[in-house]
Amino acid sequence: MVRKKTTVAEDTQANRMGDFGSAIAALCEEKGISQEKVIETIEAALAAAYKKDYGKKGQNIKAVFDEKTGNSKFFLVKEVVDETMREFVEEKEEGEENEKEINKSKKVEEVVVVSDEEKLPRYNFERDLLLAEAKAIKKDAQLGEIIEIELEQHQDYGRVAAQTAKQVIIQRIREAERDSMFEEYKNREGEIIAGIVQRIEGRNVFIDLGKSVGILFPSEQVQRENYRIGQRLKVYLAKVEEGSKGPGITLSRIHAEMVRKLFELEVPEIFAGTVEIKSIAREAGDRTKMAVFSAEPGIDPIGSCVGQKGTRVQAIIDELGGEKIDIILWNEDVAKFIGAALAPAKVLKVEIREESKEATVSVPEDQLSLAIGKRGQNVRLAAKLTGWKIDIVGVKPVAEAPLENEKENEKEELVIVEVETEVKKKKAAPVKKTKKVAEEVPSEE
Repeated sequence: MVRKKTTVAEDTQANRMGDFGSAIAALCEEKGISQEKVIETIEAALAAAYKKDYGKKGQNIKAVFDEKTGNSKFFLVKEVVDETMREFVEEKEEGEENEKEINKSKKVEEVVVVSDEEKLPRYNFERDLLLAEAKAIKKDAQLGEIIEIELEQHQDYGRVAAQTAKQVIIQRIREAERDSMFEEYKNREGEIIAGIVQRIEGRNVFIDLGKSVGILFPSEQVQRENYRIGQRLKVYLAKVEEGSKGPGITLSRIHAEMVRKLFELEVPEIFAGTVEIKSIAREAGDRTKMAVFSAEPGIDPIGSCVGQKGTRVQAIIDELGGEKIDIILWNEDVAKFIGAALAPAKVLKVEIREESKEATVSVPEDQLSLAIGKRGQNVRLAAKLTGWKIDIVGVKPVAEAPLENEKENEKEELVIVEVETEVKKKKAAPVKKTKKVAEEVPSEE
């Protein structure tokens, strides 16, 4: 096999290009941005450097970078126009007075609308190209087409141009990194994400999520929870917005959907879709009611959520700092669903009024406070869970009404029993006496 000979300059250039390619790959991996975005950034930096040293003000210069060879080409970009697309005016001497007049006219145009017709932009020799000139370069050129005129290649750039290129690269890379982070976290909006408490400023808690930092506002915190620096925490990604210094990520610990996502992570049946969470009502830090349903035969939705010996639900309770969770079976029958939602209270009767979505629930008097709950929490959560307005009414048990008749019947039965026992005693007495007499007669003889 014959090996091709290469010069020292070619080997040096190949090594340089190999290092350059490795640097691009490392930058893409570190910042989490695509290679196309990095190449686009390099081309923008080269175009800025070329324009600084060899271009003119107002020119639109485009650079094309070849990542394999490391060479670059430069083009002057112009648009093909005519009188219908640009306004042609006589050239005037540049000066402060002209600039002031232009500024004044612009301000007047902003405030006062002279006509409904839009004013055409002025013809710019550096950016625009007449149709006749364009056809001299390209025979089939048309109006509105972009013509690229190749420029002379230069290898040497001044210090200012190099600094300009550096600033462009830094700025573009930061923008690309910011956009990449925004897209990544925007796609994860509404999910549970793990983080570490980075710092606490006042009542605001900043949580390190890996590539970015999210904020947990006081309104999104559970009141009785205390946070410390370095603490690992699961949070709900509530909202992601674009920002100048990176994506603005709002986190939450009180959102009702956080309970749903925790159950999806802990219960395989919910993640697979065989068990469905119909609705959730939550008062963060105190109590949550959740209605579940399964259309699959042979699957117990409540048992699936609770787990063997309560391991699944207990893991979620621990994550929520001891918050109580009531798991209720969802039912198409609204009356039965409302009755189940008021658990652990026992419901005697549910009357519903569909036109106003109101329900009156009758419970035993001794369970009235249990049905209402502490500070009305139980009935309030049941109303949120079902979407119905619920009124609780306490009633006396039906068994208490005929107490006197039952007591009289019991007395009559006791009297009859006593009479029967007395009769038995009287009948049994003579038998015992005859036995004693029979025993005594032989002894006298």
